[in-house]
Amino acid sequence: MTAEPLWVPGPEVIESSRLTAWARWLKLRGTGPGSEDYGALWNWSTEQPEEFWQSIWDYFEVIHDGEASAVLSSHRMPGAKWFEGTSVNYAEHIFRDRDPEQTAILAKTETRPLEEITWADLSRRVAAAAAGLRSMGVGPGDRVAGYMPNTHETVVAFLAVASLGAVWSSCSPDFGAGAVTDRFAQIEPKVLFTVDGYTYGGKAFDRRQIAIDLARNMPSIEHVVLLPYLESDPDISQIPNATSWDSLLAIDPSAELTFDRVPFDSPLWILYSSGTTGLPKPIVQGQGGILLEHLKKMHLHLDARRGDRIFWFTTTGWMMWNFLVSCLLTDAAIVLYDGNPGHPDMSTLWQLAADAEVTCFGTSASYVSACMKDGVEPGEGRDISKLRSVGSTGSPLAPEGFDWIYDHIGKETWLFSTSGGTDLCTAFVGGVPTLPVYRGELQARALGAAVESWDEDGNPRIGEVGELVITKPMPSMPLFLWGDEDGSRYHDSYFDVYEGIWRHGDWIEITERGTAIIFGRSDSTINRGGIRMGTSEIYRAVLADEAIADALVVDIPREDTEGWMPLFVVLTEGAVLDDDLKKRVAAEIRSRCSPRHVPNEMIEIESVPRTLSGKVLEVPVKRILTGTPADQAASRDSLANPEALDFFSDYVKTI
Repeated sequence: MTAEPLWVPGPEVIESSRLTAWARWLKLRGTGPGSEDYGALWNWSTEQPEEFWQSIWDYFEVIHDGEASAVLSSHRMPGAKWFEGTSVNYAEHIFRDRDPEQTAILAKTETRPLEEITWADLSRRVAAAAAGLRSMGVGPGDRVAGYMPNTHETVVAFLAVASLGAVWSSCSPDFGAGAVTDRFAQIEPKVLFTVDGYTYGGKAFDRRQIAIDLARNMPSIEHVVLLPYLESDPDISQIPNATSWDSLLAIDPSAELTFDRVPFDSPLWILYSSGTTGLPKPIVQGQGGILLEHLKKMHLHLDARRGDRIFWFTTTGWMMWNFLVSCLLTDAAIVLYDGNPGHPDMSTLWQLAADAEVTCFGTSASYVSACMKDGVEPGEGRDISKLRSVGSTGSPLAPEGFDWIYDHIGKETWLFSTSGGTDLCTAFVGGVPTLPVYRGELQARALGAAVESWDEDGNPRIGEVGELVITKPMPSMPLFLWGDEDGSRYHDSYFDVYEGIWRHGDWIEITERGTAIIFGRSDSTINRGGIRMGTSEIYRAVLADEAIADALVVDIPREDTEGWMPLFVVLTEGAVLDDDLKKRVAAEIRSRCSPRHVPNEMIEIESVPRTLSGKVLEVPVKRILTGTPADQAASRDSLANPEALDFFSDYVKTI
C-alpha cells in the first residue's frame, strides 16, 4: 500500500520557490539535467559535482578575486581542493545589497525584551567591532574565541572576526570550565569574548571566574572583551587584559565596514565534536566552502526569502547557531533566543514565534516530544499565522511528532525533518520545498550531497537500512582538524571503514521514492539475534507511552547469553514503574520493533545523561556498565547534566 503524503506543495509554492527559479536558470544556460524534477536535479548535482558547484558560484554571483584553476582539483577524500586560485570573504556576502532600514535580527532572552536590529545597526556595530579587533592585532588566520550566549552581540563579534579573515570559535556559557578549556586550548585564541554570566530557567549563573581562569591559563589570549549580561557594569578588574564591550566598539565608532578577501580554503570557524570520550575534535571549515554550501542550503533548500523570519532554537555551542547566522546570506531576518525553552513553561518559544512573527520555526525532536507530553497548544491564545514551515533536527523526529505538528500547527505547514552534522555544518538529508512530506521520513538527499546507504561490504542499498556514507566531496567538509598535523585523526574519524568514502556514523534507509529515514547512530545500534535496530526506533515505541518522559537503552554483551539489554526510563509526574507499565512498553516494542528487542529489565532513573547539544550518551553509559570508570567513559564538562552519570556508576556495582 502506497503511503499518502501529509503535505504536498501547491503550484504557487513550487512556482515561487528559489529552487524552481534556479532550475529554470540552469535550462536557460543550457546546463544541468534540463528538468525541474528534483530527482533529476539531485542526480546531476552528484554525478557532475564540478558543474553543479560552478552553477552555485555563478547563480549567486560569488564576489571574489582571482580565477579558479579548477572547480574541483581532485575527487580524493580527504584532500579535495575547491576553487583554487580564488579569494573570498564570507561576511562580505552577508552585507551586500542590503536595505539599511530592513530588519536583520530579532533577539530575545529570558531577561531582555524582544529587540530588532536593522541592517544599518548591524553594519555599524560590526564595523566598529572589526576596527576594535584590528587595533588588537587581529588579522587573517588569528583565532578569536567566544564564550558567549545566543545574542545579537555574539553575531556582531563573529561577523567582525569573519570580515577580517580571522577564525571564529564559540562555546555556550553553560559549558563548564573544563569543557571550554578542552576546546579553546587546542586552537590558541588571541582574543576571548565572554560574558559575566548568563540566565537559564530564571536563575543567574556567574561566569567571571571562568573568564579569569581562561585568561590566566591560556598564554595565547592577549585580550579579553567582556559583555555585561547579568549586571549593567560588572567589575572586570580581576580579568587580565580585559576591556568592556562598549569600550571595544568605542575605539573607532565611525569605522567603515571593509572585508579582507582570503584564499578560498582559509578557515572561517572551528566547531567541535561532542567530546564525550576524550578531547573534542576541533573541526575547521573554510570561508569559501561554508559560503557555497550555505548559499545553496539557505536559498534552495530552506527557501528563505525577503519577509521571512527564521528561528532555530540553539546555543552558540551547537552548529545550528552557525547555520542560523548563515540565513543572513538570504533576504530573510533571523530570530535569536537565549534561555530555557521550557521556562516558565513549554509554550515560551511558541509565544516568541507569535511576537517575532516567525515564518520558519526550527527546533529539535526532543522539544516536539516535550510539547506533546505537556499538552502544549501552540496556537492557543497567540497568533502564529505567519508560520509556514517547521524544521526539526538533532535526532530523528518520530512519526508521532509529524502527526503532532500537522494536528497542532496546521495542515498547510511544510514540515522538514533534517539530518546532517557538525562535521559539515549542514543538513545533507532533509528539506526540499517542492517535494511532498511523508510521515516519519526526510524529504530527500540535498543537492550536491552524494549520500548513500551502504552495507558492510560497501554495496549501496535501496529500501534497506545501512551505513550513511557520502561518496563525493562537498565544499563544507573539514579542511582539517586543528592540531592534526599528519591528518591521521581526520582520516580515522571519517575514512577508516570505507577508504576514500565518508562514513558519517548514522544508520539510514533510502526509500524507493527517494526519501530517507534516519535510525540513529550506528555505533549504538542494538543487534539482537542478528536483527539490527537503531535506538531511535526503540525510543519511538517507548516514548509513545504517556507515563515515560525520556529513555535510554543499551545492549551489554555477555559470554553466556545473547546479552543484557536494560531500558532506563524517566517517568512523567505521578507515574509508577509497575508491572502494568512494563507490560505495555514490552508490547509496544514487540509490535513496533521486534520481540528480540524487548528489554531484559526496565529501570527508573531521574534523568538521561545528555551532551550539551542534547544527544543521549548511549555509548558512554554502555562503557560504564561494562566496567569503564565514569570519568574515563565521558568528559563530565561536556555534559548538560553530568550528575546523571552518577546513577550508572553506582548501579554497575550492584550487577
